[in-house]
Amino acid sequence: MTTDVKTSKTARPVLVLHGGGGPATVAGLAQHFSSAGAPTIAPVHPGWDGTPRPDWCTGIDDLALTYLHLLEDNDLTDVVVVGSSLGGWIAAEMAVRDNAGRVGGLVLIDAVGIHVESEPITDFFALDPRAAAEYSWHDPDRFYADPATLPAEELARRQGNMTTMRLLAGDPYMHDPKLMRRLGRVRQPALLVWGESDRIVTPEYGAAYAKAFGNGRLEVVPEAGHLPHVEQPDATFALIDAWLRA
Repeated sequence: MTTDVKTSKTARPVLVLHGGGGPATVAGLAQHFSSAGAPTIAPVHPGWDGTPRPDWCTGIDDLALTYLHLLEDNDLTDVVVVGSSLGGWIAAEMAVRDNAGRVGGLVLIDAVGIHVESEPITDFFALDPRAAAEYSWHDPDRFYADPATLPAEELARRQGNMTTMRLLAGDPYMHDPKLMRRLGRVRQPALLVWGESDRIVTPEYGAAYAKAFGNGRLEVVPEAGHLPHVEQPDATFALIDAWLRA
């Protein structure tokens, strides 16, 4: 695991957790918080972007405990944990295990992690690159990258990330069967930010997720898909900032 830590004596610390696409997908989020003076930790999950994955790291619960230990080792409290997609799942698993009260609030952005009978998570592993873009973005033509045009190094990075994600979250697919019923015990405020056009996990899935928390709230970003902080950063940052101020 590698981290990027920037310190401040005034703002609340922020832990930013990336999803299956890797750390580049949350670079803008991390920059937003650090530019505002918040101590910002932006780890690369073990097994992503060529980093080593220890043999004991075989599930999302292992990552959740790893990051709780990171907060403890750095004596951080009142931490805002911001997670995108798979990172949102990690954040939720951290909250249900946070016996020391390190986590002060959660921001889950189009997170996976729970099972909603009426809103199944799209099987991302079954999608070809074009279909993945169609399901992930409001404007797929803007963000689709033809694999035939990508350098070999980038293709290898993406393949490695997918392999790790399949190992950690492929069975059961992209959720913890126990998580949803545990979220009601989480008392920290949780903001769930959702792209209106997300077809990987729909806004209706997000509404069920928010309702499962003891203190959850859903905000939907228009003209955005699975990564609203990439597709509509200004609108996404405005929602998060307003929630943090409140």
